[in-house]
Amino acid sequence: MLAIVAAAFASYRLDLGPRYLPWLSVDPQSEPAAIAPPPGVELPEWGTPEPVASVVPPARSGHVDQAAVAAALAPGLRDEDLGRHVVAAVGDLDGDGPVWTYGEGPVIPASTTKLLTGAAALEALGTDTRFTTRVVAGATPRDVVLVGGGDPYLASRPLTPEEARTTYPERADVVTLARETADALGDRARVRVQYDDSLFTGPSDNPKWRADYVPDDIVSPITALWVDRGASPTGYGYVDDPSAAAADAFADALREAGVRVRGNPAPTTAAPDAGELASVTSAPVADIVERVLEVSDNEAAEVLARHVGLAVDGVGSFEAGSAAVLATLRSLGVDTGTDVIHDGSGLSRLNRVSATTLLQVVQVAAAPENPALRPVLSGLPVAGFTGSLAYRFDTGSAQAPGRVRAKTGTLSRVHSLAGVTTDREGTPMAFVVAVDRAGEDDKLDAQQAVDRLAGDLAACRCTAG
Repeated sequence: MLAIVAAAFASYRLDLGPRYLPWLSVDPQSEPAAIAPPPGVELPEWGTPEPVASVVPPARSGHVDQAAVAAALAPGLRDEDLGRHVVAAVGDLDGDGPVWTYGEGPVIPASTTKLLTGAAALEALGTDTRFTTRVVAGATPRDVVLVGGGDPYLASRPLTPEEARTTYPERADVVTLARETADALGDRARVRVQYDDSLFTGPSDNPKWRADYVPDDIVSPITALWVDRGASPTGYGYVDDPSAAAADAFADALREAGVRVRGNPAPTTAAPDAGELASVTSAPVADIVERVLEVSDNEAAEVLARHVGLAVDGVGSFEAGSAAVLATLRSLGVDTGTDVIHDGSGLSRLNRVSATTLLQVVQVAAAPENPALRPVLSGLPVAGFTGSLAYRFDTGSAQAPGRVRAKTGTLSRVHSLAGVTTDREGTPMAFVVAVDRAGEDDKLDAQQAVDRLAGDLAACRCTAG
């Protein structure tokens, strides 16, 4: 019982519901939306719709009215459950017009940091980039080396056909890699498996995180080689050495494929010109970013940040990745001011980001000149329906479910939403609402107060002109 309570607390404070409390996750096959049709409603069978004529929407003439926004949010902003530090920003989604702001100073962004990471990854890496896990020849004819390419979703086994239909994004796996390696080895009788995870450098446990995060299985050690995001094969927590665990899984799969494997896998560094025996590739970056934002995937976000560091500065560490994310955002025209981030996931309580920075990231992702950044928007959870917002927005404005799309951010005393909505007249707007000094006794109340503010925007008539 104590373990269940601890897991529930971790799930609440760190956006970890789908991992620790699987009954809170949405099954895309049996439960496409959290809000089910009313009892007794009979829905027709799904069929292929008839082609429709292309319709060009009329140009929008209105902009977000700052005075209307202030009036719509004023009652909710007086809610004492929000705590002593509240910031907000609302502006046109296209970035035109002035921005309405409330409160002062940066906040602890929590998982809204993933918006920064996702936008930077799309810009620095490209939407179609895939990460390759390879097996190459070792120093002797009997050595094979498993080389990690930083695939955040490399799996320990292939998906079943049913799983493949409902799993997003696609997964590469070490069993398929082992089978291809066995084919390449031919009649070799025995091999020794080694592994190389040197693509990422620096510590695997971020020194800017709380000291208990990795030991207490809040987050996995971050390496360039793992399977199942470093999760333990027992289904609870994470392994202490994800790279070694991935190599063990690969070695076991080699044995299943008929290869005799000697001893246990050992770490090494593959020669740059080593001949490749087999490889598998990840989903494209665009799909990974969407998944990271939808379910608030801490581990995958950290891997993406390290890839940004590699792309920008040639260094795949926590420090380099964080610096590269901010540098990439500045290259896109985002004014990061005095913002400071130490990771890609937002787990660090030392991160400080302004509401206007988060707002600008959403606006830049929506800009017509940045089509490659669109997965930042398409990956946002939908209020009351998908991802980390599937079971929220059950209070407040009835206009919010389905209309608000936002990235969540949750740590103890920290609650934030950053995303998009439309008002009652259809005017799209970008918004940010964040608090980082909510009372310890008002956890759910503070979260619902933030949700209600987003719902107030969806319910308002905030269009000028």
